[in-house]
Amino acid sequence: MIYFLYILAGVISGVFGGLGMGGGTLLIPILTIFLNMEQKESQGINLISFLVMAIFAMIIHYKNGYIVTRHILWIVVFGMLFSVLGAYLMTILPSKVLKIAFGIFLCLLAVFDLIKTLKKDKSKKEKKT
Repeated sequence: MIYFLYILAGVISGVFGGLGMGGGTLLIPILTIFLNMEQKESQGINLISFLVMAIFAMIIHYKNGYIVTRHILWIVVFGMLFSVLGAYLMTILPSKVLKIAFGIFLCLLAVFDLIKTLKKDKSKKEKKT
């Protein structure tokens, strides 16, 4: 039964990761809540699975012309710099703090997505009238 949950977690995170929605947004809660893993362990698993999934998704998205490479250097450079900082912070912060921070991040993400959706719906209604 436990292997089924691991497989299901991989399927869900893979589908959402391939869609570009961030599979880790679902993988980390699945691992911590349903499979009782520590926050640091689930983040590590997420990073490893993300690397593999990102390579395949990037190839497909690039072939379909969905990747704009014009400003990518700046994103990569600063992403690498701050990923080192984030990895260092993860080693010194307790799992409980990371779990709370991740929960706050997910809540903020949901609020911003809701606001964006409501604004989009409002602008569609205004265009119809």
